[in-house]
Amino acid sequence: MYIAAAQFEPKDGDKDYNLAIIEKLAKKAKSEGADVISFHEMCVTAYTFTKDLSREELTALAEPIPDGKSIQKLIQIAASSDIPILAGLVEKEGEALYNTYVCVSKDGVLAKYRKLHPFISDYMSPGNDYVIFDLFGWKCSILICYDNNIIENVRAVSILGAEVIFAPHVTGCTPSAMPGRGFVDHSFWENRVKNPKALRSEFDGPKGREWLMRWLPARAYDNGLYYIFTNPIGYDGTHLKNGNAMIIDPYGEVLSEIKSFDACITLAKLTKDKIPLSGGYRYKNARRPEIYGHILGKMHQPKLKPIWMTTKN
Repeated sequence: MYIAAAQFEPKDGDKDYNLAIIEKLAKKAKSEGADVISFHEMCVTAYTFTKDLSREELTALAEPIPDGKSIQKLIQIAASSDIPILAGLVEKEGEALYNTYVCVSKDGVLAKYRKLHPFISDYMSPGNDYVIFDLFGWKCSILICYDNNIIENVRAVSILGAEVIFAPHVTGCTPSAMPGRGFVDHSFWENRVKNPKALRSEFDGPKGREWLMRWLPARAYDNGLYYIFTNPIGYDGTHLKNGNAMIIDPYGEVLSEIKSFDACITLAKLTKDKIPLSGGYRYKNARRPEIYGHILGKMHQPKLKPIWMTTKN
């Protein structure tokens, strides 16, 4: 399977604009031979600005699936571009609102997944189900942003048979307890044409890529699967994001990655021969859950509030 991972700078709440960029990049991916294209978390609506929306405003932004206008437009784009598309938006079902990610093709919605650990808005409900779906003979799954930081989620979908995890994010360049993390000053973005090296240094340092490389390759390696990481470039709300969309193989190696500051794609070919040769594949087969199953399943009170959510910006 030949996969394209995309990045672009969304406009807050401007679905028409964001869908137009999605369409442009989908056509580009198809023209370059991709079988499927993946975009970042809530790419249809934009993400960070929703933290300041009232329930009424967030509800107005949300749409039902599959009958909502944006989903129907995504299906139309997938049909006209002849390529399946993975993209995210705010879903409403009854009174509930979800951070949802879908895979669509010309035939309709192939898969739908609701973020398990939403925190951007108190009005969003958490999903409670994993998803496994077939794409060109591959078993695929979806984990949205923070869901990937809880390692049990990755292992769970891997045990369920996932060979590929689509991991749409809006992340990086925010404060954390880890040394070196924090916001990237606007001046770096403003001067990206005159001084691209300075911005690239910020994006590739501990605020961005260096942090990603602490854990993204480990998720792929430990579970013996492919990781498709997507992330916006430029501003999402008031937060500057580093992009770095990348495709990682079951050995934990980066096959391809975006280093541009523009809306673009990166492509890589996935081959199944790597999976049974990977360490993670062997480790899963060596598990002894009778020893630790009751420990890993022990109930506790979840705590979910990233440091940046308590930092003014």
